[in-house]
Amino acid sequence: MRILQKLTLVTGFFLLSSCGAYFNQKFDQQPARVGEFSKTTKKLLDLPEASLPVEVAVYNFSDQTGQFKAIETGSTFSTAVTQGGTTILIKALEDSGWFRPIERENLSNLSTERNIIRNTKQEYIKNSDPNEPPLPPLLYAGLLLEGGIVSYDTNIVTGGLGVRYFGLGGSAKYRQDRITVYLRAVSTSNGEILKTIYVSKTILSQALDASFFRFVKFQRLLEAETGITQNEPVQIAVKDAIERAVHDLIMEGLIDQYWSAKDGREVNEELISNYLKEKELEESSGLYDRMFVNDEYDTHVTLQGGVNLIDGDLTPNKPGFMSKLTIEQDVTDKFSVGLSGSVFELNNGDAYSNIMGSVDLNARIFLLPKDDFGPYIFGGPGLAVDLIDSSQDGLGLGKTFPKLQYGAGLQYKFSPRLSFTAFAEHNVLLNDDIDFIDQGKRNDFYYNFGFGLRYGLNFKSHKKKDNESIVIEN
Repeated sequence: MRILQKLTLVTGFFLLSSCGAYFNQKFDQQPARVGEFSKTTKKLLDLPEASLPVEVAVYNFSDQTGQFKAIETGSTFSTAVTQGGTTILIKALEDSGWFRPIERENLSNLSTERNIIRNTKQEYIKNSDPNEPPLPPLLYAGLLLEGGIVSYDTNIVTGGLGVRYFGLGGSAKYRQDRITVYLRAVSTSNGEILKTIYVSKTILSQALDASFFRFVKFQRLLEAETGITQNEPVQIAVKDAIERAVHDLIMEGLIDQYWSAKDGREVNEELISNYLKEKELEESSGLYDRMFVNDEYDTHVTLQGGVNLIDGDLTPNKPGFMSKLTIEQDVTDKFSVGLSGSVFELNNGDAYSNIMGSVDLNARIFLLPKDDFGPYIFGGPGLAVDLIDSSQDGLGLGKTFPKLQYGAGLQYKFSPRLSFTAFAEHNVLLNDDIDFIDQGKRNDFYYNFGFGLRYGLNFKSHKKKDNESIVIEN
């Protein structure tokens, strides 16, 4: 019974964690249905009505990657992404309501059919009805849309997790691919490229499995397994990216006043405002969903508090308080120099207790300076000072102890000005008498652990923000 309970528990965990896929397994044929919406379709359909839809022509918007589907033994002759990009783009233009798509992909077929109609009218219908009107002219486009699917990157992120105990276990795996499209609008009157839009979309694949393998009785083996694999359809991802490109093209056209909403200026301004806020947020996000925050200040003040732990010649080692104030000057985006003043308590219980101060000069290196969350390392020389005389001979007050310190920390930026920091620091003394006992082979040292806030000061003009183009991650 215990074995069956364990089997039920583990199997239930893995199934319920992806029950949407597991309990929707299809074992019979399904009728055709209307195609699914992507995450951007509703945003495109909810756009307000355009003042005057623009005639656009799309000759070709196809796969420019040339990639074939990869399999374990190599590749197949099936392409990695859909070859129907033109059709998807025309549907997106139609759904938006801001454009009037004109058939150009198969223009030869259209021209042939019009010639058949024209010849038929001339030879048959015109003889019986001289007033038969001629075939109306073809519409021409004021805007030409070009571009295509420029990249399909596989396995940009892979990972998984698994556990097994006495034949009972399970695992989870995931993989992330990415597709990128470019869309540009060209004026047919003079050939000027009016706008170019760059959009990328990630594609997620997941696999979950659970298994059980156990001898429940002599020569009686119980084995069970189940699993789920879920792959985001590449066609839906392409549709999502193209629809987002069309949406952004409309917004960029509103900004440059190429077109307008039917309800006028107020609606235009609301659309532009919402778009720019969303764009600013997405441009601060890079690959792997890393969030970027520009540090606009060269000078920072950091106030931190925490605990001190001495490791000297006496025991027990008990935690004491620690507070630190630091003024830093940035030399580069990654490197800064700071001067710190701190007050801390050395605590060995009844054996020894003292209040110390220190002045430290540290060089700090930020390993991910643009990220909102990242590590840093620091180190430099320092000087500890006895603030309260706790020595037996009365000569402790004001006594100095040269030292070296180094450490590491983490920083999270709430904004360009304000950050949260947490750190761990090792202080190595250059003598062995901070606790007024000189014994053993090594010198005394102590640790500081703390957290606090880092605040930027505006002593001079802000740093220039980077104008680098960042990939839009959805």
